[in-house]
Amino acid sequence: MIEGLEAVAVHVREIGRARSFYRDILGLREGSFLPEASRAAFRIPGTTSLRTMPIPEEGKGGRREPGTVSGLVFSNGDPVAACAEIRRRGGTVVDAPRTYPTPMGPATLGVLADPDGNPFVLRPIRS
Repeated sequence: MIEGLEAVAVHVREIGRARSFYRDILGLREGSFLPEASRAAFRIPGTTSLRTMPIPEEGKGGRREPGTVSGLVFSNGDPVAACAEIRRRGGTVVDAPRTYPTPMGPATLGVLADPDGNPFVLRPIRS
């Protein structure tokens, strides 16, 4: 049975560039870096989960090509301001935040991408 979420792995092409993005652009705190394994992990605020970034290796289970991960959602109280800050820091905003009607009320969503093109939705936390 599922008891929690330990980590989300997003494969990258170049570990140094990816580390800079997640640390300097998104402001995540690096939990570990293993240069000999070309692997890093960042803490996801408000959770015990990690965002890991390995270089994909042939023959390893769970391997995905860089740029093919989708469906991850990060939260921020103000996605409009957060996307503006991500751009200011040199990050890529794929879709500027817009407000959409939903059955639970309006939702403001923006989409950003890491250096490998993996897209991430940014939205406010719903209570």
